[in-house]
Amino acid sequence: MLHDTPPQKPSSNLFQKFMPALPTLPTRKSDAEAIVRELFGHADVQVGGTREWDIKVHDQRFYERVLRDASIGFGESYMEDWWEVPALDVLIDKLFRANIKQKIQGSWRLKALTVKALLLNLQAKTRSAGSVEAHYDIGNDLYTRMLDERMVYTCGYWKTAKNLTESQEAKLDLVCRKVGLEPGMRVLDLGCGWGGFASWAAEKYGCSVLGVTLSKDQVSLGNELWGPKGKKLDVELRLCDYRDVKGTFDRVVSIGMMEHVGPKNYRDMMSVVDARLKDDGVALVHTIANNKSLRHGTPWIEKYIFPNAVAPSLEQIGRATSGMLVLEDLHNIGEDYDLTLMAWWENFDRTYSEISTKYNRKFYQMWKFYLLAAAGAARARDGQLFQMVFTKTGRAKPHFVHAR
Repeated sequence: MLHDTPPQKPSSNLFQKFMPALPTLPTRKSDAEAIVRELFGHADVQVGGTREWDIKVHDQRFYERVLRDASIGFGESYMEDWWEVPALDVLIDKLFRANIKQKIQGSWRLKALTVKALLLNLQAKTRSAGSVEAHYDIGNDLYTRMLDERMVYTCGYWKTAKNLTESQEAKLDLVCRKVGLEPGMRVLDLGCGWGGFASWAAEKYGCSVLGVTLSKDQVSLGNELWGPKGKKLDVELRLCDYRDVKGTFDRVVSIGMMEHVGPKNYRDMMSVVDARLKDDGVALVHTIANNKSLRHGTPWIEKYIFPNAVAPSLEQIGRATSGMLVLEDLHNIGEDYDLTLMAWWENFDRTYSEISTKYNRKFYQMWKFYLLAAAGAARARDGQLFQMVFTKTGRAKPHFVHAR
């Protein structure tokens, strides 16, 4: 095992030489190692240290790969066992707090992603189905083990919850109370997943719910769970692009879809919310949010987990709703994502042996990196989780929107 003793501080000022944008990548392996060690040192992370967040490097190529390929190199080298760490979530938390991701920007190939996002609509209708299938249609056997009983794949609400199930039920009920659901209301669920919210709104509040998604697996299992073969609730999950929904609804809810819509389509999405909402209706959008406006997501996440996904910023959401909808309430539950992701990881890790013949070790490493890195990023407050309640201009302010 390489580097099993804590590093000595580099004698040269390589950190300053290649910071902050690393315009020229180092040409010697020794330079790359020294730079990475010094970068990590600014986050109180040692190569070869003994603390739970210190990393052990097994392949010397790790250093050059991280500097050249940034997040892709960091994640891929973890998937390939080039390095390890006892507590990946703690490591990521420390790296984000030290702003390391802004200091390692990688080669020109990664910067080309921004140019591509500017020139193309990566989330156009012709691309959307493929992006959804790449993540949500990899197998219900994975998600039924990782998620709670209602198959809710979005941030829970942990204010009083003691476990994942309680946190998801609290979130679902919070959404219902924020939009003031009443029996007999017709509700549209944009990006419905496996129907967790739809089932809760129908079962607990007596509503009729139409949910739309582009995932075949979600529609199949969701209708089996909540439809005539399951609980026989007034729920229909439909394989449909959100832009193709017709009619108007008393309430429109979107939980975890805006992250997949893309900057060029935020306005279109909110236009759909506006068009489908009755004049006296109430809408709620629940979305992961970036602290600043971006054109594309983290390259490793885009490559391996959520193709073409990028969370909006508050600025982008404001532009998307400007002159169209009234923001009645903004609630940030971003800290709760850490607990949710850690619960998903524990479920996945505990049950992995049951599905290991289908999902190999490289997938296990990839999924571990995804869940624990996201938990560390949430803990560092790198992103937020907004629940936003909207009404149409002219509607009196509902009394129930500030439910907590």
